[in-house]
Amino acid sequence: MICHVVPSGDWKAEPDRPYAPASLVEHGFVHCAPDEETTLAVVNAFYRTAPRPLLALFLDERRLIPDVEWEAAVPTPPPGVAEGTLFPHVYGPINRDAVERIGEIQWDGQGRATGFRNPG
Repeated sequence: MICHVVPSGDWKAEPDRPYAPASLVEHGFVHCAPDEETTLAVVNAFYRTAPRPLLALFLDERRLIPDVEWEAAVPTPPPGVAEGTLFPHVYGPINRDAVERIGEIQWDGQGRATGFRNPG
């Protein structure tokens, strides 16, 4: 299971179409993380001020239509992620039937992501 982080409003904007975030146009792929722990580190490094609620899409890599390549973080992994960790990059829009489950990011009193819960 790989994870992609997305503001809830973006995910719900076009529910009948494959999901294509801005990173697909900007970088040529959809950024994902290899596991839940790395996903939380990515959220704490890059998404603390993102619109909330913030969701984690748990994707079944085998069901994704686009190619997935495991690549190094450039320039380096975010704080809390080991050097050499490879990140899955999805080279096309995410087909919604590849989403195994959705978790809403939980936050502590200091604004740090601490886990996931089923969205309400």
